[in-house]
Amino acid sequence: MASPRPHLFVDISAHGFGHLAQAAPVLNALARRLPELRFTIRSGLPTGKLQARLATEFTHLTASSDFGYVMHDATRVDLAATALAYRTQHADWESRVDAEARLLAELQPDLVLSDVAYLPLAGAARAGIASVAMCSLNWAELFAYFFAGEKWAAVIHRQMLTAYNDAASFLRLTPGMAMAGLSHIRRIGPVAALGSDCRQALREQLCCASDERLVLIAFGGIDMQLPIAEWPPVAGVRWLVPQAWQLACPNASDFDPLERPFTDILRSVDAVIAKPGYGTFTEAACNRTPVLYMRRQDWPEQDCLISWLQRHAQCREISEADLLAGHLDGALAALWQQIAPPTPVPSGADEAAAALLPWLTLAEDCG
Repeated sequence: MASPRPHLFVDISAHGFGHLAQAAPVLNALARRLPELRFTIRSGLPTGKLQARLATEFTHLTASSDFGYVMHDATRVDLAATALAYRTQHADWESRVDAEARLLAELQPDLVLSDVAYLPLAGAARAGIASVAMCSLNWAELFAYFFAGEKWAAVIHRQMLTAYNDAASFLRLTPGMAMAGLSHIRRIGPVAALGSDCRQALREQLCCASDERLVLIAFGGIDMQLPIAEWPPVAGVRWLVPQAWQLACPNASDFDPLERPFTDILRSVDAVIAKPGYGTFTEAACNRTPVLYMRRQDWPEQDCLISWLQRHAQCREISEADLLAGHLDGALAALWQQIAPPTPVPSGADEAAAALLPWLTLAEDCG
């Protein structure tokens, strides 16, 4: 009789694409080490987005167990809507945990991995299933930052912390927030997917002039459309933008129809314009792509991300006013004049996989 395949249940937040950018290299590393591993992934992200990042088969449960933060756009939090969403979610917290425990007991995974919802961690604890959290941030720390002064917040914060501390380990990625309120912290290196250099082929696809530079605009899964059609032209620069913008502009091209992995495009452009976000920052640095970034409004995670990027990549901050007005020629010229620091090594995926394997190989041995 064949031994049952080890089974990993993974919960990936759909708050942007950064959580998938963190989780996917780890899951790919696990699949290489343990080819018989079975993956069940719950995420509100489209299946196609998961498939584009994952080099292994998986079962997709299309649902979200967290919402992260309600956003006005890619850089601004809607605090009133977020507070209401948290109060609604925690009004029947115990019944939610019970339902989660029943789901996990039915699926019977050997391990639950969450980036970075806390409900599956609470449900796993109630079902008697081992769990691990992994991320550069946690929702409890952000919740305390924004809402600690509210009378209603203490109970919710305590439930969040309890759920995170129910996990056997919290794999805190580099760069990452302090996470002083959590136990079982294990720090691991940067996680980033490495792209293939398709610079020449990309320029042939786009019919670029020999001296034309490509600048990718990537604000992650929470979109922020920029008024590129109103920008003054920047000589020798072509903008690569999402197809959803439906932008008809002679100095801009959609990157979606290129049908190339995002990390290949990122590695092959001359710069990327982005907000501070874990996936974009680590992937840009590890793929040696200069970054022009606009700070987010009152987002506490960004300080550690920016500090890390400044040490490991060519980067430069630009104000929201200058970005919206398209005053970019001077900033890009200064960015390209910087001396590139040594390229960081994305060791975190293999470190995380090694940390998770004992639960999965133990299950295999017991089978």
